[in-house]
Amino acid sequence: MNVDDLRQAKLDRIDRSHKVTAGKTALLVIDMQHGFVDEGASLEVPAAREIIPNIQSLVEAFRAVSMPVVFTEFVYADTIPCLRGDPFGPEHLAAVPGADTGFGHPSNNCKIGLEAGTGVESAATIDALMPLESELVIQGHTYDKFYGTHLDLALRSLGVDRLVITGVTTDCCVNSTLISGSTRNYRVTAVSDGMATIHDHIHQACLQIWENKFARIRTTAELLSELGN
Repeated sequence: MNVDDLRQAKLDRIDRSHKVTAGKTALLVIDMQHGFVDEGASLEVPAAREIIPNIQSLVEAFRAVSMPVVFTEFVYADTIPCLRGDPFGPEHLAAVPGADTGFGHPSNNCKIGLEAGTGVESAATIDALMPLESELVIQGHTYDKFYGTHLDLALRSLGVDRLVITGVTTDCCVNSTLISGSTRNYRVTAVSDGMATIHDHIHQACLQIWENKFARIRTTAELLSELGN
């Protein structure tokens, strides 16, 4: 076989081993929160609004066949002054009365302690993807939603060994969680048109890196077909 044939054979093996399987697969919706999706948020990802219909389709399809849907939310707390706030995410720091807010400034973005629904900086999942009361919502203080949370315990308790991952941002919270899941031996599928970040070239670079060593890459339509829709 030449190199291209060997690569395709590898991708075929990955596809067979990672297929959505009843009782073993969960859908993970990462950080589709007001603070990242809403227009005017300090950390707004405009492309996140474009992927909402695709994620909605997958959420509905998974619910229809009683397969788990898990949501994650990034949160920041003054009591955990980690690097995700200062210096990497000043927008998550407490807004200073009378001072500028917005990108690059302390803005209360996804900050714990704010009342639910406190505008565009809220840590709550957007209404269009509202979790059911019966669905797990994981709050994490880092990009990797396995780190310091009970996500791994919850998935293993459900008998899940493979994940379909969507959400924002492709290069930060999605990337960190996807690689962390793969490292824990979950069989991960990344939904190429169900995640977004600020720059498309960074999104595409992540997909290329993952396909080589970490995840199967599929579109929403391909996964809905796999689910029988």
